[in-house]
Amino acid sequence: MYHYTICNMPDEEIFFKQCSALEKNVPNLVKKDLLEDVDGSLTQIYEKDGSKITVHNSEYIGALYVESEIELEQFF
Repeated sequence: MYHYTICNMPDEEIFFKQCSALEKNVPNLVKKDLLEDVDGSLTQIYEKDGSKITVHNSEYIGALYVESEIELEQFF
């Protein structure tokens, strides 16, 4: 599993920019569910060729980060 910290605090504007960047730069990316937790945290789920990629805007952890089953640096 690959982990990428985008911001050391939750930020909804940057969350949606990160999601847009993934959608623009990662070919064959399939957008799945956008989940919202009771604390306002957001999680966008994607799939690429059977691998899962999630973008988390976590109020609980206090960070904006990406978890991926594939390495994403090649796309940026």
